[in-house]
Amino acid sequence: MRLPFASFVTAITSITSALFSMLAAALLVCSVSANAATPLPSVHAAFAETNAIGQVAPIDLAASIQQGAACLQGVTDQETLACFKAWAAQQVAPQATATSAQPDIATPTQVDTQLQAASTQLAASTHCKAAVASPLQRFWELTPETDCDTFGLRGYKPLSLMWSTATGVNKQPDSPQVGHTATTSLNYQGYETLIQLSVRTKVAKGLLVSDGERKDALWFGYTQKSFWQLFNADLSRPFRATDHEPEVMYIYPTNHDLGNGWNWRYAGLSLNHQSNGQTLPLSRSWNRAIAMTGLDHADGSRIEAKLWRRMREDAANDDNPDIANFMGRGEVKGLWAISPKTSLGLTLRHALTAGGKGAVQIDWLKQPSNSAQALGLASGMRYHVQVFSGYGDSLTDYNHKRTALRVGVSLVDW
Repeated sequence: MRLPFASFVTAITSITSALFSMLAAALLVCSVSANAATPLPSVHAAFAETNAIGQVAPIDLAASIQQGAACLQGVTDQETLACFKAWAAQQVAPQATATSAQPDIATPTQVDTQLQAASTQLAASTHCKAAVASPLQRFWELTPETDCDTFGLRGYKPLSLMWSTATGVNKQPDSPQVGHTATTSLNYQGYETLIQLSVRTKVAKGLLVSDGERKDALWFGYTQKSFWQLFNADLSRPFRATDHEPEVMYIYPTNHDLGNGWNWRYAGLSLNHQSNGQTLPLSRSWNRAIAMTGLDHADGSRIEAKLWRRMREDAANDDNPDIANFMGRGEVKGLWAISPKTSLGLTLRHALTAGGKGAVQIDWLKQPSNSAQALGLASGMRYHVQVFSGYGDSLTDYNHKRTALRVGVSLVDW
C-alpha cells in the first residue's frame, strides 16, 4: 500500500529529528570528555572538590532544552550540526573559582555529634518504659527514670474484648427515684460481648515534689465500658449498656519501705464522674471524691485500695439515691504474679455498712508465648478470663445482682 505524500514527509521529518537528537547527545559526551583532563572523579572525590572550592553553578534545564530544540530549525545540515555543537558545549557548567565562598557542609565530626544528640533525645523519650522500677512506679511514673513526660497517651484500666455469659440479665432496669423505671421489658440475652476502652494522660508533674527520687503528677483518665448484645438479632444487636467514666487524679509518691519486700508507693486523690449517657427513665450517674493508695512487692505483686464519698446531689435530680448501698463506698484490688507470665487478680467492693451490698471479681491473665509475640502480638497483650459476681456490673445494673463469666483478650501496661 502506498503512503500519502504528506504522511511520507512527516515520517521523514520525525526520523531526521530523532537522528539529530542522537547526534546532539553524542556531541555532548565528546564535548564533556574533551573538557576533562582526567577521568571523571568518584562520588567521594567530587564531594571533596566541591567542598574545597564551592558549589557548582546550576544549569537552567528548561532553557537548555529550548535551545537544543531550536537547532532543529536549521536550513541546512551544516547549520544544524554547528548549532548542536555549540549547544553541547554550553552544557558543561562553569566551575566556581577557588575564591568562591565555602558552602556550609557538615564535617564527619559534626555529623557524628548530630547523630549522637539525636540518639540521646530518642533514648530520653523511650527510657521510661524500660527503667528498672517496681510495677506501680512504672505505672504511675513515680520516679525521674520512669517519667514519660506530659500529654502522652498511656493505658489505664485494661483494654478488653471479651465474650460474656451471665445469669440474671436485667431486662427492665429500675430505680427508687420517680420516673426512673423502664416501662417495658426487653428480651436481652444472657450472653453478650464486653468492650472496655481506657486511657489516661499526664497533664502536669512536679507540683509538690520533684527531687532525684520522687515526682508527683496530675492525671486525666477516661474509661468506657460497653455491653453489646452482638448475638441478639431479634433486637438488632443493640448495646445494652455503656458507662462513661472521666476522672482527674493527683498521685503523690511515698516510697516507704514496709519490710518483707513490700513498699508503700503512692497516695492520691481523685474526682470521678460516672454516667451511662441515657435519658429518662434509664439515666444513671454519680460523682465521687476518692482517696487511694498502693503498695507493691519485689516479686511484682501489688495491692491498691480506694475509699470514696459520693458528692451530694439535689434530691429531685438524683437518678439513683441508693447507689452507694449497692456499688459500695470502698474497694481493695490485688494482683499476684504467680509466674513470670501469669497473674491472678482479686477485686473486692463493699458498701461498708451493715447489710450493705457489693461485688467480687476474679481475673486471670496470661501473657502469650514467645511464638505468639513473634506473630505480632504485643508484650502487653494478655489472655483474660474474668468472673464477676454482685452488684454494679454496669450503672444500669447498679441494684441488680448478676454473675458473669468472661473470656477474651486484654491489653495492659502500654
